[in-house]
Amino acid sequence: MTLSYKSRRRLSALVLIVGLPAYIVLAVTVMSNIDRLPHWLELPVYILLGVAWAFPLKFVFMGVGKADPDAPPEDGQ
Repeated sequence: MTLSYKSRRRLSALVLIVGLPAYIVLAVTVMSNIDRLPHWLELPVYILLGVAWAFPLKFVFMGVGKADPDAPPEDGQ
């Protein structure tokens, strides 16, 4: 699935503004509903949950911070 630069920018903003807070609420809810984990295991679980959301969405964020490759070149410079 190939997304245009403009679509990737919009989708990445939607993911960061709506999706990430929803994922955080879901992760905290799941962690609060299970019994308390041992301290040595709790930190790695939170670290894993903290980065797990980014791997499936990596294609959305690739190249978003760069200049639009589809835009016409600017004249005079």
